[in-house]
Amino acid sequence: MKRLKDRVAAITGAGSGIGRALATVLAAEGCNLALSDIDEDGLEGTAAEASRAGVRVTTERVDVSDREAVERWAETVEREHGAAHMIFNNAGVAMVASLRRVDYEDFHWLMNINFWGVVHGTRAFLPILAKQDEGHIINVSSIFGIIAAPLNGTYNATKFAVRGYTEALRIELELDELPINVTCVHPGGIKTNIARASRRRAEDIAGNEETAIKRFEKSLARTTPEECAQTIVRAVKRDAPRVLVGLDAKIIDKVQRLIPTGYQRLSARLGRPSWRKHD
Repeated sequence: MKRLKDRVAAITGAGSGIGRALATVLAAEGCNLALSDIDEDGLEGTAAEASRAGVRVTTERVDVSDREAVERWAETVEREHGAAHMIFNNAGVAMVASLRRVDYEDFHWLMNINFWGVVHGTRAFLPILAKQDEGHIINVSSIFGIIAAPLNGTYNATKFAVRGYTEALRIELELDELPINVTCVHPGGIKTNIARASRRRAEDIAGNEETAIKRFEKSLARTTPEECAQTIVRAVKRDAPRVLVGLDAKIIDKVQRLIPTGYQRLSARLGRPSWRKHD
């Protein structure tokens, strides 16, 4: 994007974490905001914070797994703001479970939000972005869209899918010569409540669940949502195809490049303390 001031950015999952931080960073740049989340209280808190920058902010409760709801929201955004220049498909959830035993219902729940939510947001806003002089689609994957990890196979599946979808989309839009850029975001450990809010199969986790969550929050979640949002916005400004967020994400990406299949043995070793073996 050549400029952010007076543009319109739509953000899913804006009620907390990375979504809230994106809203405040973009508002500080003079960008008007259309915010959505299923958490209405969190959404209003984000709106109040972003509005202090003097930009226009609208909110709507949207479940990104509901295609029709996302499409209605996109229509509302265009009607209320007159345009949309950026869509940040940020909403996401997590799950801790082994692939052998995860319930189909939980797997569908995760895929419907993490992957189909991205598809719904992208397709709903694409026609609006195509009407503008420039547009940008930002899809949030994860460092777990680059490497796999035990007890995160369901999450890996959704985030690898987001990565493939986003990279192919960027190529296709270039071939269509549309003024829409695409960025895939791969955050490492971010200090949000995603681990605490995740669905978990206690039967698959060795030791105490709360201890495992605290270990993640203390040792792995080192990047703040504000730092993450600033990194993403800088990437949008320079039209980066991919952005790695956090030193941990950059290190893991290098490891995967150096030993593209060998990293799996390392992942198994690191994951062993949390793994509860079943016959």
